[in-house]
Amino acid sequence: MVSIDEVAKLAGLSTATVSRALSGRGHVSPASRERVYTAAESLGYVVSSRASSLASGRTKNVGVIVPFLDRWFFSTVLSGATSALMRAGYDSTLYNITADAAVRQEVFSTFLRRQRVDAVVAVSIELDQDETGQLLDLGLPVIAIGGPNSRLRTLTVDNTAVARLATQHLIGLGHRDIAHIGASPEFDMDFHIPTQRRLGFEQALADAGITQNPAFLEPADFTVDGGFRAAKQLLGRPGPRPTAIFAASDEMAIGAILAARDLGFRVPQDLSIVGIDGHELGEFFQLTTVDQFPIAQGERAAAAILAQLEQTDAEIGGDLPFELIVRGTTARA
Repeated sequence: MVSIDEVAKLAGLSTATVSRALSGRGHVSPASRERVYTAAESLGYVVSSRASSLASGRTKNVGVIVPFLDRWFFSTVLSGATSALMRAGYDSTLYNITADAAVRQEVFSTFLRRQRVDAVVAVSIELDQDETGQLLDLGLPVIAIGGPNSRLRTLTVDNTAVARLATQHLIGLGHRDIAHIGASPEFDMDFHIPTQRRLGFEQALADAGITQNPAFLEPADFTVDGGFRAAKQLLGRPGPRPTAIFAASDEMAIGAILAARDLGFRVPQDLSIVGIDGHELGEFFQLTTVDQFPIAQGERAAAAILAQLEQTDAEIGGDLPFELIVRGTTARA
């Protein structure tokens, strides 16, 4: 393994100068700094994270807390955040919050207190007062994505407005018999996002003077299979059928497309379908969706954390953007 002394010898500088140049702490002339970088690169020298931490008090590591790893949306936000952090020279430590309350408590009471991270990003997790207090007690920069928390800097999406926009698109196409595939109660957890999206759906109907049909509400589990099963129920049971479906996620919307085709319904000629998220398969299925740019959410969270770590004047926190993307799964009634 190449040592810092070897870099100093090749650069023709003292070990102390090389250390200052590589750590970014202390004055080093531009010419000397360039000589150090050239020598380090030619020798394949990598700064020891442990030594750098001792010298700077920084671990160059950010903790990222996520509720699920096997769900497309959360993994996509995570990808955006960790990629942006890596570009800035930071590693990431992942903490997966599970349904086990004891494990969740251990993350906040033990793992984050080991002082192995410089900052924390919480992705779509509703932190209670105790968890928020434990994060603040760390004295580290924290950014939370997904919902309001009066004690933390947050990046939020107005899920009611997102759902209202999706539903208004269907109403604008002349649809009146609109069904909603939402979440079953066990998935209505952090920030009650499914409930907010259902409320946005109901508000849009009410604003348009449309009476909601209770039979046109079907729960699912935010997966393709869940959307498939829910759409089968909506389209296969006796009685009135919807002419359009608003699904609370793109994965459920894709499941609804597959169910409609399985039952012989043409999309969008017989049935319009719209989702939410901006799923990577949306273009393949020509899915109309409200894109909430999950990769950009992660990148913006990383930028907010880096701004706090570097004490810059960059904007921290605020509302996250969303946009209606009209494709081929919606048409006039």
